[in-house]
Amino acid sequence: MKKILFFVLAFSSFTFAQDKFTRIDSLLNYLNENNKFMGSLTIREGENVVFNKAYGFADVEKNIKADRLTRYKIGSISKTFTAVMVMQLIEEKKLTLQTKLARFYPKMANAEKISIYDLLHHRTGIVDFVNQDSTFHKVIDQKHSKEAILKVITAYKSNFEPGSKYEYSNSNYFILGCIIETLTKKSYAENLQNRIVKKAGLGTIEEKTEMTDKGAVTNKVFIPTTYYKEEATNTENKESFSYYFDGENWAKSYENHNSIAFSSGGLTSTPADLTKFIYALFDGKLVKPTSLDQMKEIKEGYGMALIQFPFGERRFYGHGGRIENFSSMLGYYPTEKLSFSLISNGDNYVQNDIIIGILSIYYKMPFPFPKFMKMDKAELAKFTGTYASKDIPLKITIAEKNGELSAQATGQGAFPLTFKEETTFVFAAAGIEMVFGENSFILNQGGMKYNFTKE
Repeated sequence: MKKILFFVLAFSSFTFAQDKFTRIDSLLNYLNENNKFMGSLTIREGENVVFNKAYGFADVEKNIKADRLTRYKIGSISKTFTAVMVMQLIEEKKLTLQTKLARFYPKMANAEKISIYDLLHHRTGIVDFVNQDSTFHKVIDQKHSKEAILKVITAYKSNFEPGSKYEYSNSNYFILGCIIETLTKKSYAENLQNRIVKKAGLGTIEEKTEMTDKGAVTNKVFIPTTYYKEEATNTENKESFSYYFDGENWAKSYENHNSIAFSSGGLTSTPADLTKFIYALFDGKLVKPTSLDQMKEIKEGYGMALIQFPFGERRFYGHGGRIENFSSMLGYYPTEKLSFSLISNGDNYVQNDIIIGILSIYYKMPFPFPKFMKMDKAELAKFTGTYASKDIPLKITIAEKNGELSAQATGQGAFPLTFKEETTFVFAAAGIEMVFGENSFILNQGGMKYNFTKE
């Protein structure tokens, strides 16, 4: 449920002989065939879907291939849905941006100072119960009541004075989901269906036949394909598991209990639905233009569950998400009414780089396909060994097998390292980059750098 920000552009010359959509398809097929990616991409121009295709499997064990109707967990893109519902409640005069948290949860630290505006913009100082509280990592597969999680959040001391700075916290949007339920006296899932899914048409129309006194009657039924539920993944219902590549095969990731993610990251959807949702949002179907303008107000890199990211001279609005080993990105360029969504349920390559490739090809800019090759064992041998760091109490062992490197930290399982360039290797699933030097490497993860030296 962590947010993802991008882009850095790097191009080299290439002659475009193929149709851009054929070439995008070729790129994703190429990544899939090299065990770098499984997932789905949708590109929408205004109301029209111009590209919609899935790659790989929804269920590797049962050999169920993904298709354009496969549903994936979307992680923190869920926050954008939550923010829209909060803005709708503000339009209905049930809430204001200045309403204080004390109205709902007076016992939380600084509740009398924290506003709905602060919650939406991650400016509260409330500890992130998912990523900063290690106790939840041990029980993340177990059901938790909202009351139990709110009790944990209430027990935290504030990280900083409300409104003074930005700090991403899933707790903020968990609380907003609870406030939505309190004000409407309806479940978050029901609000989602009535306020967004039905209005934006996020679903499919299927024919259902029922037997009546007059015989068989066939009716057309709307089946939502974006929803929140707490039940485990069911691939028979077009839902997908997530996977990581263990160096030889796609291995299933552990499944979190969705009661923890809730309104901060618990939605299931499709890339097609996500592009339709953000088009509807910017087209005025979900909130008023003034509300959208407020959502687009960026403070320290974050709006109301909207970020802005560049691609050349273009500025996209959207959000990213990560949960289990699902990784998702949604973007919208208002000038062209262009939206895209990429959801990975298996990544062994940096998703940001995949999106750069997709958009480069779409805009007919030069983009060479990455090269995946096994390096010479003698060349890799200089990287192998055990490394220690003064920055963190952790040792990492680098090993070589069949022309590829793997890394294993103390007390943890081994993970594959993918060659990126020169002396740089990555493990995309965890956002890890290792840059090797002479008997050393720098580990980059989450904006932090750690120096390691070979023992």
